[in-house]
Amino acid sequence: MSNQIRTLSPSSGKVIFEHPGASLEQVGQIAQAAEDAFRTYKLLPLAERKAIIVKALDIIDANKETLAQELTDQMGRPISYTAGEIDTMRKRADYLLELADESLKSVPGKAESGFRRYVKKEAVGPVLLATAWNYPYLITINALVPALLAGNTVLLRPSPQTPLVGEKLVQYFNEAGLPKNVLQVVHFGAWEVFDEIVKIPQIKLVSFVGSTQGGIRLRQATAGRIVPLNLELGGNDPAYVRADADLAYTAGQVVDGAVFNSGQSCCAIERVYVHADVHDAFVAEVQKELATYKLGDPTDKATTTGPVISHQAVKNIQSHIDDALSRGAVDSTPKNPTFDSLPSQGSFIAPRVLTNVSHDMRVMREETFGPVIPIMKVSSDDEAIALMNDSDYGLTASVWTKDIQSGEELIERIEAGTVFVNRCDYPSPDLAWVGWKNSGLGCSLGPQSFDAFYKLKSFHIRETHG
Repeated sequence: MSNQIRTLSPSSGKVIFEHPGASLEQVGQIAQAAEDAFRTYKLLPLAERKAIIVKALDIIDANKETLAQELTDQMGRPISYTAGEIDTMRKRADYLLELADESLKSVPGKAESGFRRYVKKEAVGPVLLATAWNYPYLITINALVPALLAGNTVLLRPSPQTPLVGEKLVQYFNEAGLPKNVLQVVHFGAWEVFDEIVKIPQIKLVSFVGSTQGGIRLRQATAGRIVPLNLELGGNDPAYVRADADLAYTAGQVVDGAVFNSGQSCCAIERVYVHADVHDAFVAEVQKELATYKLGDPTDKATTTGPVISHQAVKNIQSHIDDALSRGAVDSTPKNPTFDSLPSQGSFIAPRVLTNVSHDMRVMREETFGPVIPIMKVSSDDEAIALMNDSDYGLTASVWTKDIQSGEELIERIEAGTVFVNRCDYPSPDLAWVGWKNSGLGCSLGPQSFDAFYKLKSFHIRETHG
């Protein structure tokens, strides 16, 4: 078992970060320091916590270009897009700051003569935030800001693929005046170590973003203690293109929803159902759109699609493609010179369009997490909805139609936490982001963002004697 962190750039294959990995004993010491810091940090007025976070966000903004370049190096997203993640992170954080006073205030009880009665929202204590690499700033800020505003201390475990994100956030929040040990970074690579870390008694909450298999493993690891888990897990998100959809618009949105970030998003479109009446025309529009994409060096501003995260990811994605082709799927990928001449270094795989797919193929059943667009012909709305719901996942789903009323009626029937009509792949900061089925437990974003990061305490105070 190796606990070492060794981060390779997915575009060059070069080592960009190394760390021996924290031992269980070291993390225990960090957790104890977090518990000690919690005793005083929880007493800090909310206004002061907010001021520190705003200052930290300003420091991040001032370093945005450097952070964007580091992000491209670490996870391979084209440089044209990485600064946008920092901008979106700031917007989300600002929204959470706006919500804080209302979300964290005490709730009065029903009036009772001679008594003051209310429910107070108190911080839970040291929390472990384990984040993912595909949108590391967005994913981290979704939990970090509510955790700190609620008065918790934080052990931040960034993904081993994007470790510099954790390093920089801790540096900037400390520069902004966050008290010592309120936010600490921990690096570890082995799941066996993770299994034991979540048992550390000082850790009072575990928030994890990653695979469904990882979430299940953490539930098993914490089964022996009563500790809350907030889990944002995988997806196999469907789209349904009705016969009356605007095909050119829909194709552009679906391709973007499936291929942006090289398809490495929990809410990426991973399977597409198209009404038989427009199936061939829609496939042609998808081909026309995908032919305009440019796969290549992510440091080139003209690149639209970079590498996937690792050589192992390439193998996993290719195995889904191969399985589909072996079962009768047809490779309908358009001609695109950048797809035919992949860079010699790094973890590159060309986007693929698959037609004649069926539900016995892995690409329609499992999370591919890559730039693959499998398209399946359906004969009716009812068939499409049945197939969309025929999944262990339930994160997002979309329906594409000019008949908005019918679209709304259809998404009411879909088993997913976020549903769209004529939109996809869009977490809104003011709406809850919640996974159904095996896609998660708890939620982030929206007014519910703070719910995981406080515990309730009821007060009954009799104000008269005798």
